[in-house]
Formats: sequence, C-alpha cells, structure tokens
Amino acid sequence: MKTGKIIIISLLILAPLGWWGFNQMNSTERGLPPLHTERVDRGDVSQRVVAHGSIQPVHKVTVGSQVSGIIEELFVDFNSVVDRGQVIARIDPSTFEAEVSSARAELESAEAGLELARMQWQRVQELMERQFISPQEADQASANLRQAEAQVRVRNHALERAERELARTTITSPTDGMVISRDVDVGQTVAASLSAPILFEIASDLSSMQIHAYVSEADIGRVSEGQRVLFQVDAYRGREFHGEVVQVRNAPLVQDNVVHYETIISVNNEERLLKPGMTAEVSVITDERHDVLRVRNTALRARLPDNIRPEDAPSQEGMNGQAFLLQDGEIVATRVRTGLSDGFYTEIIEGLDVGSELVIGLSLTGQQEENRRSLFSGSQAQY
Repeated sequence: MKTGKIIIISLLILAPLGWWGFNQMNSTERGLPPLHTERVDRGDVSQRVVAHGSIQPVHKVTVGSQVSGIIEELFVDFNSVVDRGQVIARIDPSTFEAEVSSARAELESAEAGLELARMQWQRVQELMERQFISPQEADQASANLRQAEAQVRVRNHALERAERELARTTITSPTDGMVISRDVDVGQTVAASLSAPILFEIASDLSSMQIHAYVSEADIGRVSEGQRVLFQVDAYRGREFHGEVVQVRNAPLVQDNVVHYETIISVNNEERLLKPGMTAEVSVITDERHDVLRVRNTALRARLPDNIRPEDAPSQEGMNGQAFLLQDGEIVATRVRTGLSDGFYTEIIEGLDVGSELVIGLSLTGQQEENRRSLFSGSQAQY
C-alpha cells in the first residue's frame, strides 16, 4: 500500500515537469519565444457612429396660465394620469367674478340707454310726419340711436372678455397623458403680464420615447433615417436597448467649438424603464455584416522583433493587408483582403480560413516566466 502511494505521488510530481520539459524542447526546436496569437473565427462585424443624447417624450405639452392670480387648488401631482379637458388646477376667481358682474351691469345700462334712444327715435319720426321738428333734430335722434346700439355691442364684448378671463382661472389638461413636472403650489401667485407662467408639463405617451442625440460633423455624413440604433443608459448598464433613426436635423449646434447635428431616434418604451431626461450613449449602426470571417484588429497590426519577423509577403492585386500566420512552428507572412471594421474586429474577405492562428506579438506572460527561470538558474538576468 505504501509503495502504491509513493508511485502515485511521484507520478503527480513528475507529470507537470515532463510536460514543461516537452514544451521547452518543442520551443527550442522551433526557435520561437512565447507568442501571443489570435484565431480567425466567424461572427458579426458592425460599423458604428457613437454619440450621446437625452431621452425625451415624443409629445410634451407645457401648460401655462393666461391670467394672473393666486393658485387656489391643485387637482393633480407628479405622475398623475390625466385626460384631455380634465381640470388640473384653479386660480382664485374672486377678482374675475367681480369684473364679470361689473361688465354685466354696464351692459344692462347700455341696453337701457338703447331702449330710450329707440323710443326717442319713434317720437321724432311721428313729429317729422307732422313737420313739427327740424331735420337737424331728426338727425341728432338717429345718431343717438346708432350710438346707443354701438355702446350695447361694446358692453357685450366687454362682458364676453370678462367671462373668458373668469373661465381661464380653471386650468384644464390640453391632452391625454401623464404629469411629469409641477412647478407651482397652492397659495403661489402666478403673473402672466409678460409671458405665460409654466404650471405643468404633460407627456402625452411615455410608451414611445425619443433620443435627441448630437452627432459631430465628422460622422453625420454616415447617419441617415431608418438606421438601427443600439444604446445604453446608466440606470441599466447591463442592458442594451434598441431604436431607429427617424430624423436628422439640419440646424447646426456648436458645442465646445465642434459642430453637431441633432439626430432624433425613436425608442419603444412599453416596459416604462426609460424616463425623461436620462442620458443615453448611442451607437448608430451605419453598416454591418453577419456570420463573416473576422479577426481582432491587433492581428493585422502585429509587431515582431527583427530576429523572428519573416519577410513581407509579395504584393497581390486586391489584397490590402498583411498578417503573420503561425504554421508548423514557423511564422509566415500572408496577404489578406479586409472588409468592414468596427474598431475591434475586421472582416476577412480573402486570404485566411476559420481557425487560422495569427501572431500578434510576444507573450508578456511567457517572457516574464523566462526571466524568472533565468534569475533562479544562475544565468545572467535580462533587463
């Protein structure tokens, strides 16, 4: 039993040493230091334009007040769902009710004056038939009648204006939607002398949102309507959302001395995860390839020491790149024809096959292991 245990322990110790020795012999035979390599595989390659923007509702209505006064009642708050025509606030109507009463009294006075003018005009007509009054008196009575009729119309308009002002003290929702902002409180005075004060902001439908992204002038030429968009927000960093470019606006916007163009991206928000004002990191897919040969970009920019770098492959028509292929323990330069690149992967159209092993450079991990072995083996350390 003891002998068996000793044999097993010896095998466990000698097996790694044997494997290391085999690798050392193989590496020595090849004469190559430890290398960092990448293999050609199949996958998707997409070209993107990256931008940033903010998420906004498709339709957002600002509700203000056309009259000044004190907020008497508020019927909705943040996140309240409202219907078109629903009362959402009321301004103290007492001042406007008094103006309506005054306008109504002035109208009644004007109507009484009109009735008197009509009676006088009838008497004048009777006297004119008998030739008891002069034409000047008849003209004066006719003018008084027309003036009284005009005064009634003026007072009617004044009453209508006062009633409209009174009606405007009741604030209603102009659309169906959700209240996303409330800027007033009960008891607060709003003044509408110069511009309408903002009371609420109502988003008509949060199930559909838009991203207002700002694309630099260097990239805007590759962006067009209908392109697919991927984006992320800080609230859900592990999730990728989808959208579509619906408009590229022509008005230039200058930010930090760089010209940008506002790009509108339509977003489906049926899950209600996205909220107005969120910052989005946008990637507009300007071109893409599916299930193509690809390799990391670093494999096409390999830098090798002169002692192991092979001669460059001869130029070939249509080939626009070079890679270093590892074959049977040797590095061979080969010409390739590349296609689309997304900054991380490059499409390989011709020159390589799936599984081809390309040399990127020296393996730093392998170099550190060799240096450690040289230090402990008594050899001179290399720096």
